[in-house]
Amino acid sequence: MTAMASRNPSAATDHPVVAMAKVNKHFGALHVLKDINLSISKGEVVVVIGPSGSGKSTLCRTINRLEAIDSGEIRVDAQLLPEEGKELANLRADVGMVFQSFNLFAHKTILQNVTLGPIKVRKLPKSEADYLGRDLLRRVGIEDQSDKFPAQLSGGQQQRVAIARALAMKPKVMLFDEPTSALDPEMVNEVLDVMVDLAKQGMTMVVVTHEMGFARKAADRVVFMSDGQIVEENTPDEFFTNPQSQRAKDFLSKILQH
Repeated sequence: MTAMASRNPSAATDHPVVAMAKVNKHFGALHVLKDINLSISKGEVVVVIGPSGSGKSTLCRTINRLEAIDSGEIRVDAQLLPEEGKELANLRADVGMVFQSFNLFAHKTILQNVTLGPIKVRKLPKSEADYLGRDLLRRVGIEDQSDKFPAQLSGGQQQRVAIARALAMKPKVMLFDEPTSALDPEMVNEVLDVMVDLAKQGMTMVVVTHEMGFARKAADRVVFMSDGQIVEENTPDEFFTNPQSQRAKDFLSKILQH
């Protein structure tokens, strides 16, 4: 039984939270996503790994249309990804995203950063948003920092604020695009611990990362990309102990030696 099944036994009967079908994306002459097919169930944690330039981040960014696709289709909660306008804004409210850089508003307090979306987009009363924000900051372990400004926090703390901010919108799926790659090594685990807790609580997650330990611990499925294609996908145990493709074997032999 996979971790997904133990967390969410009904996941298989629901429509996918994210469904990508024959998705292609070019940057000029460069074909960065080639006929991508990927379905992600409710409560599933999918970790996308692969060499630099394999299309991982682009795949992640197409799911909330930060990158437009050239062909194929992407659905979030069975709804086709809108082109633009209010529908796209509504969809983005349902898709939380955490980037390498924290993108916090420097002139707003930590609590204000977290509550801005719920107040402006979800139209939550300020008192309700503040209560929600403090609860989320407690969940990510920095409730005592709520009145500070981003510059007063460490990188790891700022990334935990970014996670709380995304969660404040009560998203259907969370996208993480290499969330620890800009952090000092000693701060990486404090962010990964928060993400592991989210996974245990049943959050649907797509995580692009170089952190193989996180993939082993938290993923229901590992998706391995190379040259714009999904080469292989499997459970973490199967992927790390018995990779099926030569490309995955080469990749693992390089990174697991260290």
